[in-house]
Amino acid sequence: QVQLVESGGGLVQAGGSLRLSCAASTDTFRSYVMGWFRQAPGKDREFVAGITWTGATTTYADSVKGRFTISRDNAKNTVSLQMNTLKPEDTAIYYCAARRRGYQDFNSWGQGTQVTVSS
Repeated sequence: QVQLVESGGGLVQAGGSLRLSCAASTDTFRSYVMGWFRQAPGKDREFVAGITWTGATTTYADSVKGRFTISRDNAKNTVSLQMNTLKPEDTAIYYCAARRRGYQDFNSWGQGTQVTVSS
């Protein structure tokens, strides 16, 4: 497991942008696939974006493709989510998550940061 701390959430108008950051406390950050998930009121937690060990491969939920960009800095043990053209439907608590190489499921989670998009 690795400790994860998110930051950067807030209130923004539709069409605006936010950048979320996640700091990881581990000495083996490169061994983790990193991801962002979100949970809106009354809905299940859903996958938003993922990035592999070196950042060579990224994946996105269909709902955010073309608008969100995930990146990582292995020298600083951080992963970010740049969110552009935000929509009210993006309102949710956003969680940073980590999955160690060889593991099937994400097993480390941050405390979450609130993103609210007004119409």
